[in-house]
Amino acid sequence: MNETPLYPIIRLHKGKEEAVLRFHPWIFSGAIESGPEGIQAGDTVTVTDYKGNILGTGFCESESIAVKLLCFENRKIDEWFFLDRLTHAFEARRAMGLTDSPITNCYRLVHSEGDGLPGLIVDVYAHTAVVQAQTEGMALHLKEIVRALKLLPDLKLEAIYNKSAEAMRRMGKEDALEDGYLLGSKIDEPILENGSRFLVDWENGQKTGFFLDQRDNRELVRQLAKDKTVLNAFGYTGGFSITALKGDAKRVVTVDASKKALETAEANLELNGYSKEDNPCITADMKEYIKEMNDSKFDLIILDPPAFAKRHQDRHRGLQGYRFINAEAIRQIAKGGLLFTFSCSQAVDKFTFQSIVTAAAIEAKRNVRILYQLSQPADHPINIFHPEGAYLKGLVLLVE
Repeated sequence: MNETPLYPIIRLHKGKEEAVLRFHPWIFSGAIESGPEGIQAGDTVTVTDYKGNILGTGFCESESIAVKLLCFENRKIDEWFFLDRLTHAFEARRAMGLTDSPITNCYRLVHSEGDGLPGLIVDVYAHTAVVQAQTEGMALHLKEIVRALKLLPDLKLEAIYNKSAEAMRRMGKEDALEDGYLLGSKIDEPILENGSRFLVDWENGQKTGFFLDQRDNRELVRQLAKDKTVLNAFGYTGGFSITALKGDAKRVVTVDASKKALETAEANLELNGYSKEDNPCITADMKEYIKEMNDSKFDLIILDPPAFAKRHQDRHRGLQGYRFINAEAIRQIAKGGLLFTFSCSQAVDKFTFQSIVTAAAIEAKRNVRILYQLSQPADHPINIFHPEGAYLKGLVLLVE
């Protein structure tokens, strides 16, 4: 050991350093030979190999992933560390043309491992940043993260909202910092995405309030929706519905189990100049609704369900859910129809998702061709050393 570790030491078993040397940021509990007594989830640690050579610095976790590495060096984790990471993330979004776009003012600023900050999400909605700490370590460093966000002058933030309490409670942290504004207060203004306007409720909505990861895929819907009757299944607040109508869709039906989400969807229809009477929003369980559609044929169906398999132990049940909903959609879509189908389950990889959709097509007994294979947009980057970050899978199918 040539340098003094800055934090308590987690020592790995012999041979278990190989993944870290390939810059994978996760260390599983079975790889650990020893650690200090009393270490808790959220604590910052120095990770070494079995000889004591420093491999990196990270946060301890309470799940099977015992440590998530923030860097592969002996480095102090403070406000300046976060400022460095946030600056790189912001400059990447600037290079993508997202920070000063005249038609889009919402984007993901920090995408967890994809931006070298495992367990942290930061979404920007115009002049508000919504921060979501998904690990204990990030939750304990929210103050430093917020201070670093304030030091980014070109970000021009007027409000920062913390939305981490639910994630912390899922980990058993009942004393987690409650959701609320860490800077400013609520700004009531619609966001812009590719020229469409949307109301976003980051305080009460799912995730950070809007599914920013579907921006590019919504734009593809717009390009293909002309003169089509569209079903936006699991439609939430109507993101795909608005863009389909902007692409001159004939009619859009939005279905979701949440009445509150559909109230926002109706408001978004009106905000963009579309009739909610001609484009109804229906509160229903999608699995029941799709079975009862009968001859109500749609030319374009969008299936963007919540994660059916959030964890590997839910995988089998989740795959059955994907198979059922896709088989029903393929069976009932109009001849020559287009099906946009997605999975955001990290436990379901791209190959498995395509295989389950193939099984659904066989069950539906219709000829199907893949036109597009879809993923997440550039502001949800995938760390090349962490392929697990490729969580969003999508297919556009032509059903003959």
